[in-house]
Amino acid sequence: MQEDSEVAVVRLGHRPGRDERMTTHVGLTARALGADRAIIANATQSCETVRDITDRFGGPFEVEETSDPLEIIDGWEGPIVHLTMYGLPIQDVEGEIRKRHHDGESLLVVVGAEKVPFDVYEAAEYNVGVTNQPHSEVASLAIFLDHLFEGDELDQEWDDADSVVVPKETGKLVEDR
Repeated sequence: MQEDSEVAVVRLGHRPGRDERMTTHVGLTARALGADRAIIANATQSCETVRDITDRFGGPFEVEETSDPLEIIDGWEGPIVHLTMYGLPIQDVEGEIRKRHHDGESLLVVVGAEKVPFDVYEAAEYNVGVTNQPHSEVASLAIFLDHLFEGDELDQEWDDADSVVVPKETGKLVEDR
């Protein structure tokens, strides 16, 4: 699906014992909804879980761990999109962001954890809110990616999958390949 340029997601922080599931879900959401890779701060177990899901259910998708997510932001060449409830409404900026992505610019999508340093707001070319009400970073990432890809990510084909979920009206079916 990713023919234009890269979409990377960076998770700014991780509080051990408190954020494990949320951080893992940021990575899983990035993978499932069309990003090319996730860069996760200081969360080895979350990275391993996302790698395991990618190995079992297919890719392409990369996950990497960093001890300094701000260094990733500082070194990024291309637009930086920071997802925050304090940002501009997504419907006001999504067209411009999508065009830049289609024109070949790689996007870095930043999602927070604990309090986001003001430097991130300044470094971001786009501070984007999917709503201006309190909500989770997983929800904002899912909505942003869906708007960016205009729903095309929902039809993504997965390479090298060992397991495939078979859609059913009721029940659960996962087939081995």
